[in-house]
Amino acid sequence: MIVPRFRLLFWIAAVFLPFSILAAVVPSAVFFSLGAALILVVIAVVDATFSLGNLSGIQVELPATVRFSKGKEGVIALRIKNESMKSRRLRLSLAFPLQIYSPRRELIVYLPKENLYSSVSWPCKGLKQGKYNLDKCYLETISNFGFWAIRGTSTINTEIRVYPNLLVESKNLSALFLNRGVGIHSQRQVGKGRDFEQLREYIPGDSYEDIHWKATAKRGQPITKVFQIERTQVVYVVIDASRLSARRAYSDNTRGPSRKEDSLFYTTILERYITAALVLGLAAEKQGDLFGLLIFDDRVQRFAGAKNGRAHFNVCRDMLYTLQPNSVSPDYSELFTFIGTRIRRRSLLLFLTHLDDPVLAQNFTKNIDIISRRHLVLVNTLRPAGAKPVFSSPGVESADELYQKLGGGILWQSLRETEKVLRRLGADFSMMDNETLCAELISKYLSVKKRQIL
Repeated sequence: MIVPRFRLLFWIAAVFLPFSILAAVVPSAVFFSLGAALILVVIAVVDATFSLGNLSGIQVELPATVRFSKGKEGVIALRIKNESMKSRRLRLSLAFPLQIYSPRRELIVYLPKENLYSSVSWPCKGLKQGKYNLDKCYLETISNFGFWAIRGTSTINTEIRVYPNLLVESKNLSALFLNRGVGIHSQRQVGKGRDFEQLREYIPGDSYEDIHWKATAKRGQPITKVFQIERTQVVYVVIDASRLSARRAYSDNTRGPSRKEDSLFYTTILERYITAALVLGLAAEKQGDLFGLLIFDDRVQRFAGAKNGRAHFNVCRDMLYTLQPNSVSPDYSELFTFIGTRIRRRSLLLFLTHLDDPVLAQNFTKNIDIISRRHLVLVNTLRPAGAKPVFSSPGVESADELYQKLGGGILWQSLRETEKVLRRLGADFSMMDNETLCAELISKYLSVKKRQIL
C-alpha cells in the first residue's frame, strides 16, 4: 500500500496553486504552467515506481512466547531483519488486544546501513491475566524522494501470556510464615508422629503405649517403637469456576457495584482464588509437601495430581492463568464423587467456593460427608460485600443504607448457620476478606501442618 506524505501535498500546493493562478492571469503562460505541473507528476510517479520495493526483505521477528505478570511492566523484544542492508527509516505498529496496554502506539526505528539485524524493545503491560495472540506487525517506510509512505505488514505468530502477579502477595506473606530474612523456610513441627521408623531398646521415660510387646518377648528386654513426624503431606486446592466466581472481588471499603465494574479489567473472585492457589503452591513446595489442583463448575474441568517440584508448579500455573468462569451452577455431588474416586490418600482439601447462595450451601452440606470421613476439609469463601453482623457498624444515614445493612446481616447469619452445619459434619468453614485471602489461607495450611492434624 502506498499513501502520499506531507511533502508531496506541500509541493502540489506549491506548484499547482501559483501556476494555476499564473495561467488564469497570463493566458500565454498556460503551457509553461502545465509543463511545471507535469514535471511534478512525473517525479512523483517515478518516486512511487522505484520505491514500491523499499519494504521487501524487511521482516519483523518476535519471540514465540512472551510472559508477563499482571499489572507489572515488561518489554517485548523485536528483531528486525533487513536483507537489503540499506539505511531505512521504519515505522512500526503492533495491534495489541485491549488487555495489553502499551504507552507507545508506534515506534520509529532507524535501520543502519550494512546491518542485517536490528533490535528494539517495545514496553507494555498486561492488564488482565490470560493468553493473547499477535499475528501482524504493521510497517511503514518513506520513498526515495520522500513523497510517499510505503506501508505493509509482516506476519508474526507470538503468544502473550499474562500470569497472576504473585510478587505482591509473597511480600505481604513474608512476615507471616518466614522465620527470618528473605525466603521460605520449613516450619518446625510438633507432635509425636504416626509413621513407624524403627525399634530401639527401652529408655526410661518411654510410654508403655510405644512398647513393642512381641519384640520384647523375643529379645527378653523391653523394646520401644519409634515414630517419625510425617514430613510429606498432600494438599489439594479445589477451585470453584462457576457463575458466582465471575463476580467482582470487593474490598471492605467498597460499598457496592459502580460503573468501574463494567470495565474489562476489574478483578474477579476467580482471579483472587487463582492467585491464592498459586501462592499456596509455592508455600507447599518450600515445605516439601505435595500440591495438587482441582477445578470444577457443573463438572470437573481440570485436575492435576499432587506432586512437587518447579516443573509441576509451572504446569499448575499454565493450567490456571487462562481459566475463566462459566455461566453454570456448581454440581457438588459430581465433584465429591470424583474426589472420592481419584484422591485415595488422606489429603488436606482447601475449597475455594461460594456458599452465600442458600441452595448451593444446602447442596454442599448434603454431599460433604462423602469425603469428610477420609480427608481433612477446609471450606473457604470470600466474604460477600456487606455481609456483617447487623449492629457491627455505626448508624445509618438513609433508608437504602438501612435495608442494605439488614440484608447484609441476614446473609451473615445464613453463612454462620452453614458454618455450624459443616462443623458438625467434620469440615471447617471460614469467611475471608479480599485483602487477606492469601495470608489467611497460608496460615490455615501451616497451622494444619504444624499441629499434624492431617
